Amino acid sequence: MTAGNPLSDRLDDDDYPAYTIGRAAEMLGTTPGFLRALGEARLITPLRSEGGHRRYSRYQLRIAARARELVDQGTPIEAACRIIILEDQLEEAQRINAEYRRAAGRPADGPAAPSDG
Repeated sequence: MTAGNPLSDRLDDDDYPAYTIGRAAEMLGTTPGFLRALGEARLITPLRSEGGHRRYSRYQLRIAARARELVDQGTPIEAACRIIILEDQLEEAQRINAEYRRAAGRPADGPAAPSDG
């Protein structure tokens, strides 16, 4: 297969829904019911195959793995989902902040400029 092959391109895509619910659960060492619960909590929304079966991407599996880690530590599933959403929002805010700092000519992890106030 070549690098421009549509199949290899899809398999390299973290968002490509390549995994069935059974395979995803097996990879995570959990149950299909756990993955369904994450869907009900709207943490992840699997795509559906033409036959209506759930399909998960590698990106969604990473999120589910983090949820499982929290649940295994005793966190209720609803709280685990909220924690993951907040972690994602924080990461995005930090990324945007770093972009603004670079655009302003300051190091991405440096202190903010003093205010004129």
